[in-house]
Amino acid sequence: MKTMDIIHNPFKNKGTAFTEEERRKLGLIGTLPGSVQTIEQQAKRVYDQYQIRPDGMQKRKFLMEVFNTNRTLFYYVLSHHIEELLPIVHDPVIAPAIEQYSEIFMLPQEAAFLSIEHPEDIEESLKNAADGRDIRLIVVTDAEGILGIGDWGVNGVNISVGKLMIYTAAAGINPSQVLPVSLDVGTNNQELIHDPLYLGLKKPRVTGKEYYDMVDKFVASARKLFPDVYIHFEDFGRDNATKILNKYRNEIPVFNDDVQGTGIVSLAGVLGALEISGQKITDQKFLTFGAGTAGMGIANLLCKELQLQGLSEEEAKKHFYLVDKQGLLFDDTEGLTPEQKPFTRSRDEFDNSEELTNLEAVIKAVHPTVMIGTSTTPGAFTEGAIREMAAHTERPIIFPISNPTRLIEAMPKDLLEWTDGKALIATGIPVKDVEYKGVSYAIGQANNALIYPGVGLGVLASKARLVNDQMISAAAHSLGGIVDTTKPGAAVLPPVSKIHEFTKTVAKAVAQSAIDQGLADPAITDAEKAIEAIKWEAKY
Repeated sequence: MKTMDIIHNPFKNKGTAFTEEERRKLGLIGTLPGSVQTIEQQAKRVYDQYQIRPDGMQKRKFLMEVFNTNRTLFYYVLSHHIEELLPIVHDPVIAPAIEQYSEIFMLPQEAAFLSIEHPEDIEESLKNAADGRDIRLIVVTDAEGILGIGDWGVNGVNISVGKLMIYTAAAGINPSQVLPVSLDVGTNNQELIHDPLYLGLKKPRVTGKEYYDMVDKFVASARKLFPDVYIHFEDFGRDNATKILNKYRNEIPVFNDDVQGTGIVSLAGVLGALEISGQKITDQKFLTFGAGTAGMGIANLLCKELQLQGLSEEEAKKHFYLVDKQGLLFDDTEGLTPEQKPFTRSRDEFDNSEELTNLEAVIKAVHPTVMIGTSTTPGAFTEGAIREMAAHTERPIIFPISNPTRLIEAMPKDLLEWTDGKALIATGIPVKDVEYKGVSYAIGQANNALIYPGVGLGVLASKARLVNDQMISAAAHSLGGIVDTTKPGAAVLPPVSKIHEFTKTVAKAVAQSAIDQGLADPAITDAEKAIEAIKWEAKY
């Protein structure tokens, strides 16, 4: 390797931390200032520079410069300030970063860009992007359904980059063993198609057999090149997400964050809320407001949990009510998706079924005890709807988890006021503690980052062949006990500030479940040792 290649390789570069001996050995004498710094000194300089940048995108751009220059230093800073920096590297600042990706493109962050117009190049593209690295984790997106901002085509590769940052910062996944992947199948975003700077295919999204053939080719090529790879699907569209997950989940270790990750963190939040209220999950009525990919992922996972608690599938499904833009979904509602059909209701159950076209009317008819919003409809949880819900349940569990902030269904402060402090709340965005009648209420963040890094670490540590429902349930249950639920105003989920602690807890639960089920590598019998063996630390 040439002298300057080392400086320009983010996986090998140590910048001013190269010792004098290393500088002589690598031919770096004279290429760096004479002072040799520790990573702590470097990190202080980076953090000080970060703090003086304007909020939002300018802070993110600065962090990305560090990321592209020195991967170890970047993760040292991120892991030591993770609660503060998580919103910058991911949600909510990730949204404008995606929207502006083509305009501000500088470096591709070792991503693989796969085009549906050249399926013959998929294997070579993955190999080139990996550049000899031992890839164990891929986050792949076709970016059809991003964050509530919709279809952003090849710009969506930023979501894969951001998710992998969290895998490393929270769970210690080796950054040299991860690969972000973009499936460019076109876009239905006319703004992008007409943008002269847009870097992706400027044509409508390809669908049907050609699309699924490309996904097949990607999966087969990834498994051929990287036999131990764990594939995380991210922000695929409503019509494809569950279908793709179901196709591969019984064959190889795969995970869909929108279908499963959102479901796990929502289940964990419900379990936390019930720990506070002292109620049983099998006694709850669930209303999912927004029956798309995330909403159905939540409903499916909660339903499977009820079955694990002893209910039959038929009994479990009777606990669910789906509300979408048409109102309550019935078995004769037009345009139902395959995921929605098992959860629809019969009109015979209601004398006024024709009137159940808005949320408040449905709440009045159903009396839900748990309501989860994934609708991206701002303000949808109105005062009238919430007061109606609270009138029929002692501790209403209300999770407005749509994000970013401008799309949230209701703010916690209002929910507490409308329920006289009785609501048990989680949001999809970070929210400061809310003071109400002398009590400080901690608001849990139903952030998938609480879950998917630990799931991934557990799968990789155990070398699990599959990721099944039992492992998913183990992940959700593992978060219990971290929060002191006896404290007034206790949160239903642990705070992001404890992410390193509970990521390890989740990983251990997932790995142990894989071992107990015989899904792990037979040589791996101790979950904790297996996790410690693969964890990477940001140090030189």
